[in-house]
Amino acid sequence: MMRIAFALLLLYPLGLGAAEPTNARPPAGPDDLRFWLENMVWFHDYSLDEIEASTGLPAAAIQRAQARWNISPATKPDLSQREKLLVLPYPGGRHPRIGFLEGAVDPQRETKFSVFLPWEPSQYVVVDVPEAIWSNLGLTYLAHTHVPTIWERQGVRLAPQEWERIPGGDLKLERTLPNGIRFGTLVESRADHVKMKMWLHNGTEERLTDLRVQNCTMLRAADEFNALTAENKLARKPFVAVRNAEGNRWIITAWEPCDRPWNNPRCPCLHSDPKFPDCAPGETQTLSGWFSFYEGTDIQAEFDRIERVWKSQ
Repeated sequence: MMRIAFALLLLYPLGLGAAEPTNARPPAGPDDLRFWLENMVWFHDYSLDEIEASTGLPAAAIQRAQARWNISPATKPDLSQREKLLVLPYPGGRHPRIGFLEGAVDPQRETKFSVFLPWEPSQYVVVDVPEAIWSNLGLTYLAHTHVPTIWERQGVRLAPQEWERIPGGDLKLERTLPNGIRFGTLVESRADHVKMKMWLHNGTEERLTDLRVQNCTMLRAADEFNALTAENKLARKPFVAVRNAEGNRWIITAWEPCDRPWNNPRCPCLHSDPKFPDCAPGETQTLSGWFSFYEGTDIQAEFDRIERVWKSQ
């Protein structure tokens, strides 16, 4: 009841109704509101309009909450002494792509997280894990609206979810689909990379095959890397990487077992798309993911180094 009262107080601060924008996520309570305001104002540099779009709250309520907790760009914490890469849930309210927006309508934030550039902490990339899961049943999950999923064809709407924020900065999400398929993601931030794990459990009575996954790394908010071209991108299975104009800074992602490494310059984004092994009823299959930054010019040597580190974990 307290959470309901809190939401009503924010949504109707002057006794006037405020229509909730499409895809908005009203905060669950004061602590949740404070977390998301710090996330959006300090780290993602959101405008007031973008905060409204993300939370569904009116501007007056947002401004009062910012004043209450002294959340402004001027009070942003110093990130220079961080021991790990900064990873945060992506707040939504701002499309993570530059282009091809018609291919990702109403992107859901619960599968998306931001990794902030170590040499420019005001910039970040958005990683979508998973963006999509295909199976022999058809398009089994999609983190936005585009091609209809098997649930949309049945008139079934999946409830929105949120990342579980683990103490220390890691993230976890698990979703159970209406037919009993359960999938999840664990995101662990390290000093020089982000370790990712995905799992899929077959809770149906039939064997699942052709379990292809799309995991998307979107570059809109990383200025050195967001040119709408394929010329600055490199795929050497399982690695997919993008470089800056000077060729001395790179963003790298990889998944194993990798099914298809590719990029879409229209977004722009990187894909090292994996594939789960076939999954019998009651079985669970897993995938392993990597994300990192690299300063240097010998990208093949960096791929080789990552292979050694990755296999040792």
